[in-house]
Amino acid sequence: MMLSQLQELFQRIDKSKLFQSFVIAVIVVSALTVGAHTYSLHPTVEFALHWMDVGITVFFLIELIIRSVASKGLKAFFSKGWNIFDFIIVIGSLYPAAGSTIFIARLLRIFRVLRLVSMVPELRLLVNSLLKAIPQMGYIALLMFVIFYIYAATGSMLFSDINPVLWGDVSISMLTLFRIATFEDWTDVMYETMAVYKLSWIYYLTFIFLTAFVFLNMMVGAILEVMSEEHRNAREEQADVDSLPATQGQINELKAQIAELKTLLKPKSEVLIN
Repeated sequence: MMLSQLQELFQRIDKSKLFQSFVIAVIVVSALTVGAHTYSLHPTVEFALHWMDVGITVFFLIELIIRSVASKGLKAFFSKGWNIFDFIIVIGSLYPAAGSTIFIARLLRIFRVLRLVSMVPELRLLVNSLLKAIPQMGYIALLMFVIFYIYAATGSMLFSDINPVLWGDVSISMLTLFRIATFEDWTDVMYETMAVYKLSWIYYLTFIFLTAFVFLNMMVGAILEVMSEEHRNAREEQADVDSLPATQGQINELKAQIAELKTLLKPKSEVLIN
């Protein structure tokens, strides 16, 4: 009975908007403390930052315990990928920041900023969408690599005599094409080859059209498609949660509120009768 009451208390704390906002604020402060260590600070400030870091680590550990108890057992807690992610980040931040291990400890503490993703539902949705879109993006990237390779081989055969630094072989040509795709002084490269091959602009414009417009939009489209599906699934899950029957704890709370209302209304009804 005591355990169930404790679990209900932790569930209310975990679902509290105030508690979640406070956790987000602590994550932001944690990020600022990590950044502060990169500056030359007064020993007093360093000492304060050290104990602040210890306090943040302890808070994250307590918050993780609250969330694990609020879940329906450890199996249910670790069944969610974001909980495993938080567990690894928090346990990793317990690594002692002293001696020769100080670099590793600070590196692990940097990753605590990523907990912001797990705490904000909108960021979780974005990351989930990005991860689920990776297979589709992989096929698009493979097709893009094929186009890169074809254009690189063609460019190496045509322009290697003009500028061997940029077009000497296929690998260097692919780096040059990446520069063109990112619009980094690509006109200088084009005008250099146009001095010998006047129609070489067709080579550059078709490549830019395929990479910067077609494939880029295909990448964006794949991500947006998955995002819309994730939004739809989130709305359906929320609708299912809202339609669930009340738990025993909620029923007991409603009964207590009704009993309290009855006790408040009883004196008023007696006054009216008299």
